[in-house]
Amino acid sequence: MVTKTKTSPTQKPEVLQKITKFAETVVKSIEKGVFPEVAIPARTTSNIEYNPSIRQYVLGDKKILRTARNIKHLRPLAQLCWMAMFAAQLIKTRKTSTLRDAFYNALGYDVDFEDQQESDEAVTELETLLGTVREDFNIYPEERSSVFGPLVIEYNVPGYEGRRLDLTTIPDGAMIGPAMTTAKFVKSSAKQVFVVEKGAIYQRFLEENVPSKYKAIVVHTAGQAPRATRKFVRRLNTELGLPVYVFTDADPWGMHIASVIVFGSALSAHVRELNVPDAVWAGLWASDITEYKLPAMKFNEEDVRRVAELEKDPRYVTDPWKREINNFKKLQKKAELEALSRYGLEYIVTDYLPEKLAELTKR
Repeated sequence: MVTKTKTSPTQKPEVLQKITKFAETVVKSIEKGVFPEVAIPARTTSNIEYNPSIRQYVLGDKKILRTARNIKHLRPLAQLCWMAMFAAQLIKTRKTSTLRDAFYNALGYDVDFEDQQESDEAVTELETLLGTVREDFNIYPEERSSVFGPLVIEYNVPGYEGRRLDLTTIPDGAMIGPAMTTAKFVKSSAKQVFVVEKGAIYQRFLEENVPSKYKAIVVHTAGQAPRATRKFVRRLNTELGLPVYVFTDADPWGMHIASVIVFGSALSAHVRELNVPDAVWAGLWASDITEYKLPAMKFNEEDVRRVAELEKDPRYVTDPWKREINNFKKLQKKAELEALSRYGLEYIVTDYLPEKLAELTKR
């Protein structure tokens, strides 16, 4: 279902023009009796390279060819064309859709997406092809991240212009969505930003008054940080000059969540200004499992495979990433942030947090 937006998105003529140009290319090929084809930048770790001027990993020159000449390409090419049509419809009608909505809309047109993951992939391929972002198509993910801390924002989206929100007035934190991401930062007494992967740790930080004790804005990513959240954290860093510390589980998946915030992701390497180059991965590290004698679980085959993949990734060639990958390989164990609770619920705030911050400051 396409839903009307509270933010009244504006029409984006430049994006609509790009979609139209893509559509015309396909139609002209058919009219000439030529198989339509399109070259899409490859979004793989082997096709990302570090751009020092913007301090971010970006896509290289490798392309993936989608051609109607190959029967295996017909389905994804048709899905891409439908998604372009859907995006154009959203822009023209000034309506929005979530990624979930886009999937179900496709089913209504009898477009064969096996699941939402495949539908999401079509959205990302369209972004990469056109050199824009899904937000410009008025397509957004479900909001799941939240933020709490000493910051007053002022909304600037239509219908809410001038309305202010103190982020300490909502007990569980405010959701980070498009309106939050673009809001003006009015006033803040914060000295730093703590980004946490796990909901339990986020709640622990709030219950133990971390925002007040440490003058910190606390952001909950709920796993891999959505783009809106990464953009919001980047703004806290660049506009307010706040250092950013990232806390994740001590496993290869948590390490990757942290690295995406710092370096950017391969899947979003076509999008600029989503990463926070100066953000610091504060833990949990593999070495913390030993140092803090944490209860840990043995690696399974998937963990072993993931560590091997990260070892080949160009984003993990310096410390602490390289060092901790080696530690994971030696230990063959993983631990969650909650493991620190073996010393008491407050331990992560009363002991681990100040010790880790002191350690990182010395480095």
